[in-house]
Amino acid sequence: MVELIFEVVGEFLLQAFGEALVELGFHSLAEPFRRPPNPWLAALGYTLFGAIFGALSLLVFPNSLVSAAWRFPNLMVTPLVVGGIMVIMGAWRTRRGQPALRINRFAYGYLFALSLALMRFFFAA
Repeated sequence: MVELIFEVVGEFLLQAFGEALVELGFHSLAEPFRRPPNPWLAALGYTLFGAIFGALSLLVFPNSLVSAAWRFPNLMVTPLVVGGIMVIMGAWRTRRGQPALRINRFAYGYLFALSLALMRFFFAA
């Protein structure tokens, strides 16, 4: 039971940590390119970045952190939870007077986490 909890928490933390790193990176990269946003292009970009980060995470953690029985439920639940966390982070940034980023919206955070989870689901050993 402890091993199962460790596996699920490990997979969740991997995705949450990845989202946090991406948020910090996008904030620093986005400043010079302030222009009217294209939501479809942003959605495609977050999906691609999630897939790239998922592929890179396979280099560090080639084996799945979740047992085979829990991989599909993890694929369904973890992106939803991580998307919610990104909304909370956006609200926290807004309260501190910092501008919220696109990834702080549920849909963008969810797309990033889902593409990362799909890469790990299909390619992790």
